[in-house]
Amino acid sequence: MTSGTTDTTILEDEYSAFKVEQRGIDLVPEDERPMRPANLFWLWAGAIWNVEFLVYGALIMSFGLSFGEAVIAIVAGNLSYALLGLASLQGPETGTTAFMVSRAPFGPNGNRLPSLCNWLTQVGFEVEGLVLIVFVVEAMFGRGGIHYGTGLKVVFIVVTVLLQFVVPFLGHPTITRLLNYLSVVFIAVFVVMAVLVVPHVDLHHLAVTRRAQHLSTSASWQVVTTAAVLLIAAGGLGWTENANDYSRYLPRRTPPAETFWAATLGGAVPSILLELLGAAAYVVSPQATGVTGVPSAFANWFFWPFLILALPQLFAINTLDLYSSGVTLQALGVRVNRLGAVVIDTVVAGGVTALVIFKGSFYNDLSGFLGYIVVWLAPWFGVLITDWVLRRGRYHPPSLAAASGGTYWRNGGVHWNAIAALVAGGGAAALWIDGSSYQPSFTSPISSATGGTDFSWLVGIVVASVVYWVLCRRSVPAEAAADR
Repeated sequence: MTSGTTDTTILEDEYSAFKVEQRGIDLVPEDERPMRPANLFWLWAGAIWNVEFLVYGALIMSFGLSFGEAVIAIVAGNLSYALLGLASLQGPETGTTAFMVSRAPFGPNGNRLPSLCNWLTQVGFEVEGLVLIVFVVEAMFGRGGIHYGTGLKVVFIVVTVLLQFVVPFLGHPTITRLLNYLSVVFIAVFVVMAVLVVPHVDLHHLAVTRRAQHLSTSASWQVVTTAAVLLIAAGGLGWTENANDYSRYLPRRTPPAETFWAATLGGAVPSILLELLGAAAYVVSPQATGVTGVPSAFANWFFWPFLILALPQLFAINTLDLYSSGVTLQALGVRVNRLGAVVIDTVVAGGVTALVIFKGSFYNDLSGFLGYIVVWLAPWFGVLITDWVLRRGRYHPPSLAAASGGTYWRNGGVHWNAIAALVAGGGAAALWIDGSSYQPSFTSPISSATGGTDFSWLVGIVVASVVYWVLCRRSVPAEAAADR
């Protein structure tokens, strides 16, 4: 237990679960931060022990990777959870959310641009989860021999959206409790799946099948980099914009190393294991990519419990996105409380979910979404972390929460140096992106010149960080010193 956190406080936090949380982007007082690093670890682990990550493993195999190449992409891609660890360090210091902390480098008004990008990204992840929930329900109906048409599919979507609304409405304590419980159940379920899948992995049969279909038995290293980008966007980098929304409940005195490792390992360990299992499931049965991540040949005794248990877990991971998109909407400046923000996000995500499902190209859309969001997300992360380093982790929380004025107001609420770094990093990322297999399709000049490599995420972070450091290496440390 973290020093100074009492059993009474923990019990009070648990007692507050399943009650409506009113707090949005306002600062969390020190005496209302009952979380421990172990809680943060299980929050992330509970979200990621999820069928969604099985699908990611199967998805990259569908690019034509061999199993060995998929292992390389999965391990390399999930090292990005160190970025989640770094992006969790500001929450305990400030007591506020990711895109309120983002006001420090960008200014309250300048921060509207990345906040809008984040809100759209969060809605995209919500749509992904909702579509997978509908697909799971359809798979269950199909397995049961029940035929359904457009009308029933609409009912699936409406019921899914209504159910998804509940837990984000209740808030952080409920989310933490549910994810702790679900993680235990799903670890057991996925162990059983591994026992069923691994003995049937036949890499020779996969190679023979691909040759018979006139397909390559392996992919180029350029395709491996593209697969890694998708896993980075879906994994460590893709969660950075949520990180402080949850770490803000850690006491300020929590050792940074404990915060870092709790978030990093809580995300990386289950993600690696599940994506490896998803890739193995693809080898056993390529239909695993189609909907659920579960080979269709599995017997009913496993198929039914797995899908029934997959539903609450998919709802749970979507809950993190819905909670974060709600507080991001507030940080964007929309005058609505957190509960109203959840309603808005739920309605928008539900409408887009219906469009995606009836369009019928979900996996192409998913690949494009994951591939392209790095154009803004990587440079935003680079600016945020470089600003944190320059100010040595010191913030002035009242100024972060101020609607106007304060330390971070600068030029009318806009810090143009941060905007310049964001644009420069986004441009650099766009110049090295391989979107040839995405919808819409786009291949950048540098990617074309290097045979289809994709290092968009890396150059986005590096260029934005360097530009921000050059422009702010004196002003930001002086600004932080003045607030001491």
